[in-house]
Amino acid sequence: MLVYVINRHGKPLMPCKPRKARILLTEKKAKVVKLTPFTIQLLYGSSGYRQPVSLGVDAGTKHIGLSATTEKGVLFEAEVQLRTDIQDLLSTRREFRRARRNRKTRYRKAKFLNRKKPDGWLAPSIQHKVDSHIRIIEKVRRILPVKSITVEVAQFDSQKIKNPGIQGEEYQQGEQLGFWNVREYVLFRDKHTCQHCKGKSRDKILNVHHIESRKTGGDSPDNLITLCETCHHYIHQNGLEHLFTRKSATLRDTSQMTVMRWFIFNGLKKVFEGANITYGYITKNTRIRSGLGKSHLVDARCISGNPLAIPSHHTYFIKQVRKNNRQLHKATILKGGKRKSNKAERWVKGFQLFDKVEFVGSACFIFGRRTSGYFDLRQLDGTVIHRSACYKKLKPLERASTWLIQRREGQFLPA
Repeated sequence: MLVYVINRHGKPLMPCKPRKARILLTEKKAKVVKLTPFTIQLLYGSSGYRQPVSLGVDAGTKHIGLSATTEKGVLFEAEVQLRTDIQDLLSTRREFRRARRNRKTRYRKAKFLNRKKPDGWLAPSIQHKVDSHIRIIEKVRRILPVKSITVEVAQFDSQKIKNPGIQGEEYQQGEQLGFWNVREYVLFRDKHTCQHCKGKSRDKILNVHHIESRKTGGDSPDNLITLCETCHHYIHQNGLEHLFTRKSATLRDTSQMTVMRWFIFNGLKKVFEGANITYGYITKNTRIRSGLGKSHLVDARCISGNPLAIPSHHTYFIKQVRKNNRQLHKATILKGGKRKSNKAERWVKGFQLFDKVEFVGSACFIFGRRTSGYFDLRQLDGTVIHRSACYKKLKPLERASTWLIQRREGQFLPA
């Protein structure tokens, strides 16, 4: 285990052993500034000895791998789980806004569409992931004297993923070539036949059904299927949407990664000049030649340039959560067409959502609370500690933030 050290001015130094940190704390020469990862701040002047620390970043749309290494050992390794609910939340907000406009300003004359997006604009869900990469790197730089940063970027050919044999002019001739719109193509693909009853209902009216919700799945042909109107109403009324699956896997992550790669690198160059890029095939070659297993942390270690650095006996798992929920009503419609108010209290018996607490000797997080003072306690990976723990048995450790961090023992060591 390593204890991270910053000097009296807040600049990072090389980490020390727990024994030395214990002596500094006992002699009142240092104070604790963070529990996870355990970080102390010196109360006296110290120039400090710094080794060349390199940080490897395995960028991604859902997970990020981080590994800060020297030639001899690993100083910090973490797997970060990013938020994936932004697109769904924005779609829900858009539905609320459209319904409100329809109620309040139904007869308002249409306005001229003169809005223009600025240069470098990204969709909010993608922009948030780009910013998250830069923020988490900055958090590592606050506890370690990082001298170089290497980020793995990737570019995907989505058309070649669908059709490995595509070449030449075929890139300009998609599957919808010759069709007026997507609906016409889907009906032709399914031979104008209901894919549920195969025409047994004898209903001649055909609808195009979204397999995954239109809010998150979009209107791509892979997410659409032909149903007759009878089957369409039956499936929605009885909640049988799970009967169908997409024609092929969604390529949302590949397209997002292709867009994000340069925004991450250019954004990082603005705050850190020693940033470099590498590619996936180089990381794979380094990992295989070093005889290492496949994981986000091992890839990040290979990206850092020290694949054979001695790993630590513990790693960190970081989960990103939303900070506030200001939604007035829940999206679920109750009987009578009413929506339930979303008015959960922020503080219950001195605790709030995502606080880190100690319960019966184990550290966990609050994932649910009741006004009576009973809490749902879990680990960051979803492991349930207690469904209804009394607040009297909880000991506060750390207040909630948008980055929840938990230490893992003996995880992601080399194969």
